[in-house]
Amino acid sequence: MHDAFVAALDVWAREGVPDNPRAWLVSTGRFKAIDKLRKAARFDAARAEIAAQIEAAAAPYDLTDEGEGVDDDRLRLIFTCCHPALQPDARMALTLREVCGLATEEIARAFLAPAPTIAQRIVRAKAKIRDARIPYQVPARADLPDRLGTVLHVVYLVFNEGYSASSGVAIVRHDLCDEAIRLGRLLWELLREPEALGLLALMLLQDARRRARASPDGDLRLLDEQDRSLWNREQIAEGLSLVERALYSRRFGPYTLQAAIAAVHAQAPDAAATDWRQIVGIYDVLLRVEPSPVVELNRAVAIAMRDGADAGLALVDDILARGDLVAYAPAYATRADLCRRLGRSEEAAAAYRRALDLTRQEPERKFFARRLREVEAAR
Repeated sequence: MHDAFVAALDVWAREGVPDNPRAWLVSTGRFKAIDKLRKAARFDAARAEIAAQIEAAAAPYDLTDEGEGVDDDRLRLIFTCCHPALQPDARMALTLREVCGLATEEIARAFLAPAPTIAQRIVRAKAKIRDARIPYQVPARADLPDRLGTVLHVVYLVFNEGYSASSGVAIVRHDLCDEAIRLGRLLWELLREPEALGLLALMLLQDARRRARASPDGDLRLLDEQDRSLWNREQIAEGLSLVERALYSRRFGPYTLQAAIAAVHAQAPDAAATDWRQIVGIYDVLLRVEPSPVVELNRAVAIAMRDGADAGLALVDDILARGDLVAYAPAYATRADLCRRLGRSEEAAAAYRRALDLTRQEPERKFFARRLREVEAAR
């Protein structure tokens, strides 16, 4: 293959890039191998026989034989790594680390787990692949639906890290958002499953707010503070159309439900006009479909907007009292905001300090620090 790449630098510069570069490289590499074996045959008679066998057995390279339509390199690798022999959390962690390039700390944030735990999952997944001799090969098309759930989750987690970076100086990592949306489009084209459509709709609707989520100085702007004229209306229109199609299928799941919530926000002309009753209703369904403390937290926020801060705060305190989300900065930021709205400045200050301790993203830290100063001044 090294020789094939060298040949490509020469031939493609003169004749242009072929229609199927991958097939060209594989075919050229095969013939380079045959040539090398033949040249060495005078030193080792056995190699002549090996070269003849390779030449006789090697069929022309056809992309349709491998992956059956999974033409995108990264998507092929994701499907390959999401092997059912691995535990779901392990295969997702492995894929996010080795294929999508996320750091262990970023993956840990997505799973609400310590980084050493995630590192061990990845090590165990690699050991399982080695010990069980699991082949790195693209599954047949008939096997793709069985891996779709894990693949969708991987793409969703990549988007989440892009939408709200776990660390650094920027709120959004545009490269991850764009790549996740690209993969979402490919998944829908490949399998035409309603949840693939729902995930794509969710990502489009969330990403449509990209330009409004930070001030010109890079400071965080919450949803109710955003200039909605900056929202990408073309993306919103596409997302609304897609989520409607996914809901009509009646075979949707958690991604479509989250997209439906994003659609309610997208259709509100301003924050005051948001239909929080409808949002709470969708969260009720989502909590039955996919119960999790993060969904509970988001539902608590919606209830606070519908019924008042005290109602939401009671739910948040229940979540934290159970020991759930004790290392999750948004949980404490939510409690701080609700206490602030209720005039409980001392409790708000303590929650903002805890949120500051847990976040590594600079815009979030600046936002929490500013709110902390405000509630301390109000005491």
